[in-house]
Amino acid sequence: MSHAQPGTAGIALVTGAAGGMGSHIARRLHADGHRVVLADLALDAAEQIAAELSADGSTARAVLLDVAHRDNFVAALEDCRSTWGAPTIVVNNAARTQAADLMTLAEDEFTTVLSTNVNSIFFGCQVFGAAMADQGYGRIVNMASLAGQNGGTATGAHYATSKGAILTATKVFARELAGSGVTVNAIAPGPHDLPVVKATVAPDRLGAVIASIPVGRLGSASFVADMVALLTSSDAFFVTGACWDVNGGLYVR
Repeated sequence: MSHAQPGTAGIALVTGAAGGMGSHIARRLHADGHRVVLADLALDAAEQIAAELSADGSTARAVLLDVAHRDNFVAALEDCRSTWGAPTIVVNNAARTQAADLMTLAEDEFTTVLSTNVNSIFFGCQVFGAAMADQGYGRIVNMASLAGQNGGTATGAHYATSKGAILTATKVFARELAGSGVTVNAIAPGPHDLPVVKATVAPDRLGAVIASIPVGRLGSASFVADMVALLTSSDAFFVTGACWDVNGGLYVR
């Protein structure tokens, strides 16, 4: 199969792009010259960021995407194809983050977090990965988490479990798609300076969490966006099935 190499500008779709880490990633990819599709359930917020990036909508646009269901990824792909074409870059970032007590965690809470976080990665890789394989080129980055590596600290067991599954799914799809010019990698952030961290960790515990980080501070979302940019570059063809850690020394391997 011929491995098509796009120019410097590609078509990037970022899930959960309406805020937090996803918005940093979308802004960075747009700054690198890619046309960016900001996918999120919070469509108004995604549209606002898209308008900031591209007033006429020529290089940034928003789409509604509930990542818990495969059919929604199929619809998002068709939406992309009808406008700019199939994405060359997909960042599966959307996730539900919740704290919960392990021994009293209810089934519906568990299922909601798992179906959102794991389905989003699995079907994002399956649907968009197949489209990328057909065109002979693609870059997929899945946002995992330190919680999926160490069992979690401030987050719930359902969240940690889902992020562990993401690491496995990344390897599965990396192996499947490698021969088609498509790479699939993961990034596993620890606690970062983002609203979701401050919403998950009680204010009276945040100081202790920061003190427990060997480097003594929360991570920078803009640096994670830099990592995404590197993993999604055309030169990143030799990195696939990998997990890049960014956790301030909390987990060393």
